[in-house]
Amino acid sequence: MTDDAVLGALRAFVAERDWAKFHTPENLAKSVAIEAAELLECFQWGEPADAAEVRDELADVLTYCLLLADRLGVDADEIVLEKLEKTRAKYPADKARGTAVKYDRLPD
Repeated sequence: MTDDAVLGALRAFVAERDWAKFHTPENLAKSVAIEAAELLECFQWGEPADAAEVRDELADVLTYCLLLADRLGVDADEIVLEKLEKTRAKYPADKARGTAVKYDRLPD
């Protein structure tokens, strides 16, 4: 899923600027939250969001998520797929299809 070229480009970008020393897990996690808030702001008043701005903010969120995964030494693709399996078990398609209720409220 995640292209090795993307992670390589992110690593090079950070190295060129000597920013790795600032990229502690805590700081990267904060940055994910900050950028996610900026993405949410695109939709704040229910007006149609500017597609270019949404793309930029989404890229910022993904960038910090990938940098955090890299810093923690985890494979982003692997952890997403592992979590998908856990979520699949909580939300079986035959019970969850077409509903947004939490897994503990799905019909038996």
